Amino acid sequence: MVPLQLSAGAQVDGPLTLHRRQPSANSIQIDVDMVLVNASVTDAYGHPVPNLEKKNFRLFEDNVEQEILTFSTEDVPASIGLLFDTSESMSDKMVASRHAVAQFLQKSNPKDEFFLISFNNRPDLNSPFTSDIEQLQERTTSLKPRGRTALLDAIYLGVAQMKSARHDRHILLVISDGGDNHSRHHETEIRNLLRESDCQLYALGIFDAHDMSKTTEEREGPSLLSELAEMTGGHVFQAASLRELLDLSGKIGTELRSQYIIGYKSSDPHHDGGWRRIKVSLTPSNDRSLIAHARTGYYSPRD
Repeated sequence: MVPLQLSAGAQVDGPLTLHRRQPSANSIQIDVDMVLVNASVTDAYGHPVPNLEKKNFRLFEDNVEQEILTFSTEDVPASIGLLFDTSESMSDKMVASRHAVAQFLQKSNPKDEFFLISFNNRPDLNSPFTSDIEQLQERTTSLKPRGRTALLDAIYLGVAQMKSARHDRHILLVISDGGDNHSRHHETEIRNLLRESDCQLYALGIFDAHDMSKTTEEREGPSLLSELAEMTGGHVFQAASLRELLDLSGKIGTELRSQYIIGYKSSDPHHDGGWRRIKVSLTPSNDRSLIAHARTGYYSPRD
């Protein structure tokens, strides 16, 4: 087993990572495999809750409570993929969606990096990783709505693009108004892909489940996105109006900059490559007004 390295005052980063680092000078060597979990906490109105402490959290792996060894609330930079829906149904929402992206970028950490993928009949990489937010905003102005919605294909391309990320925190933000109706990749494939990746998925958009002109896939889109987001520790921000879309985009940026990073050593010493379920809860547990969001699990390393 390779010892984990934590320098004095170390900045713990990463959405869910098994850290096995090589020894470095002036480091404290701890012979553990550390699991790092990003968690966010919101109140009943969806507002991020800052300033919680280690004692406010409990963490379980396969229903067994784990000892929290490290706890960080630092605003560490992230690698963020923007997945922008440019299908025909977005025609009357493009201007508001562009403004929402601009608001999100303005709320980001100055050290964040971003890529932009647009998707309609198929996904396209419009911009590889960059920290130039003005350039990204300009790229969104050239996007035109047409065609159908290859949402799952866009997520697949987004996860692949994260292989060239500079930062440990990986975020995918979907800006869309509905579900998938034109992808080659299937839901089960994307679920497994997200399980195996360390990406947190968020979604932002206006979803009208009562619009009977939409296909079944489009009407069920919000529930699909919610399922995918929640399993990664993210969630869906659903706007009731174009004006609210702008407000929610800023809220996502604020939440990403106020996440808690929890580190623990699994009490299960077996490295069998199996799926380990994770649950993060809050104390006191009877405070139902606060909700913790974290990944639902990870695959253990295989020796």
